[in-house]
Amino acid sequence: MSSEEETSQTSTPSSSPPPSSSPAPASHLIGRKEDIVKAGRLIKTVNGCREILVLYHQGTLHAMDLRCYHAGGPLQHGDIEEFNGRLCIVCPWHKYKITLAEGEGLYQAVDDPTVKPLRTHWRSKGVKQRIHKVTEVKGSVYVTLNDCSEAIESDVYQTERYRTGSIQAQTNPKP
Repeated sequence: MSSEEETSQTSTPSSSPPPSSSPAPASHLIGRKEDIVKAGRLIKTVNGCREILVLYHQGTLHAMDLRCYHAGGPLQHGDIEEFNGRLCIVCPWHKYKITLAEGEGLYQAVDDPTVKPLRTHWRSKGVKQRIHKVTEVKGSVYVTLNDCSEAIESDVYQTERYRTGSIQAQTNPKP
C-alpha cells in the first residue's frame, strides 16, 4: 500500500475499515499530514464551533475536544504519557489523565488502604473526553466528529455559553 492510500485512525486495528481513496462525507479537512507531523499538535475549529486538538504521537494521529473535561484545561499543552500500557494526554492544570484512543479518564485506585505499603492500580472513570475519528487520504488529514448523542463531560466546553464567556475573558482581561 502506498503512503497516499494509507488510512490512519484512532480506532483499534481490529475495527479499522479498509483504506479509502476519498474522505467520509461528514469529514472536515484539517491539513496536510506532513505539516501536522512537523507541528506535533494542531488546534482547529470545526463546523464553526467545535474546538478540537489534533495530535501526532508515535506514528498515529489522534483528535479530541480541545479542553479537558474536568475544568477546561488546555490539552494542547499536556504531556503524552503511558499508564498501564495506555497512551494518555495529561491535563496541564490538574494532571487528569485521558486516554488518547477512547477518551477515558484514568485514576489510581488503592486496593486496601489498611495494607502498607499501599498497592495501587489504574482504573477507568469511563469516557469523559469526546474523541473524534481521524482519517488520512492522499496526504491530507480529515476529522469526522464523534456523533454519539450521549452527553460526554467535555461537551460542556463546546457550548455557546462557555465559548462566549471564554472569548470575553480573553478580550477583556481583568486589570
